[in-house]
Amino acid sequence: MDTSIETVGSETSETINAVRGRFGAVSEKARATCNRLQEKAAAAAKATDKTVRDNPYYAIGIAFGAGMLVGLLAMAARKKR
Repeated sequence: MDTSIETVGSETSETINAVRGRFGAVSEKARATCNRLQEKAAAAAKATDKTVRDNPYYAIGIAFGAGMLVGLLAMAARKKR
């Protein structure tokens, strides 16, 4: 009986160690992906900032047009109620 308990305990420890190893690998991969996405987002924000600073009136026009479109869609949805 004692040997079967020791065997089960040993197998359980091996399983736990295997799961920890897999979790560590998945965790590292997720962390690397998160870092890569943060770098891409920062690069996109810098590019957007440069474009807006280089073309402020163009950016204002686009923002105005997008605002008008959202407003028209909101009014249309409100009238349907």
